[in-house]
Formats: sequence, C-alpha cells, structure tokens
Amino acid sequence: GGNFRPGIVHRLDKDTSGLLIVAKTNACHLRLAEMLKAREIERIYLALLSGKLPQTRGRISGPIGRHPRQRTSMAIVESGKQAVTDFRVLRYFRRHTLVEVRLQTGRTHQIRVHFSHMGRPVAGDIVYGPRDQKKNYAGHMLHARTLRFMHPFLEREISVTAEPPREFLDLLRQLNGDLAQ
Repeated sequence: GGNFRPGIVHRLDKDTSGLLIVAKTNACHLRLAEMLKAREIERIYLALLSGKLPQTRGRISGPIGRHPRQRTSMAIVESGKQAVTDFRVLRYFRRHTLVEVRLQTGRTHQIRVHFSHMGRPVAGDIVYGPRDQKKNYAGHMLHARTLRFMHPFLEREISVTAEPPREFLDLLRQLNGDLAQ
C-alpha cells in the first residue's frame, strides 16, 4: 500500500545485462547514491572483447565526454570527466578475450569506450565497434555480474552475483569457453 516509489541508484547501458541496485526508501536511495559517488560500491562486470588484449591485467584511465562529432556517443576527450577501469583476463579465445572488469568510476558507456579506445571493443557493440557485427551477437557482450557493498543501515555486507544470460553463455560455449577456467 501507500506511495511506494523505489529509486534506481545507478544505470546500465541498453543491451547490458545483469544487476542493478534499486532502493526501497528515499533515505536508502540517498545513502546508496552517496556510496556510489564515494566509490564504496564494488561493481564487477564480465565483458567479451573482440580481439586479444596484449596484457593479462591492467588499468585504463582516460577522461570520457561527449564525442565531438557523434553527439549521441561518448569518447576519450581532454575535456571529459576522469574515468578509471580495472580489468583482468579470465580467458583468451582465438579472436576474443573474456575479461573481468571493475569500475572505479561510473561514466556513461565507460567500459565500452575504454576498451574501444584500446582497439578491443566489446563484442557485438555496434556503437563503439564495427557496425557490421550485429548479426553475430545478441547485443553487446557486457554483463553486470557482481555488486558488493555495506548495507547503508543494517551495516552488513551485501554481495550479489548474477550469471550471464543464456545468449552470453552460449557464445562462450561456441568459442570453446568455460567460465570455470
């Protein structure tokens, strides 16, 4: 009953699967938004990248802002907001790399922009990768897998994990992949 208005604390890009935090109360929403800004919420993604990353782990740091010509997309631009993405390789395939990604900041399209800038776009991403690849993928292969944070009022750790959707797992199997390795 009543005027229950949950608050979405952060967003996922269109076509990104996975977890999203929704607060039940305004007080909780406010506190979670502060925690997100203070980088107290750990967000871990799985991304399947086109091509092979040369390093097995690393940090991508580059300011992200509106693309100077394509105003609907983002890019690494000097005037952008600082963005930091940490990654480690989980598995190499013949023409792809499966990575675990930890966001240190939360800019629009951050993971997609950072890996595209490295020449290894998220597989299936027609905005930041090759336009002609749409037929090979069910959207872009990016999944918000884990969220971890201290509950703002209960003072206990909340850790939630969601497995990728079937299309993502089917593609990994097609690539002869196994997440356990």
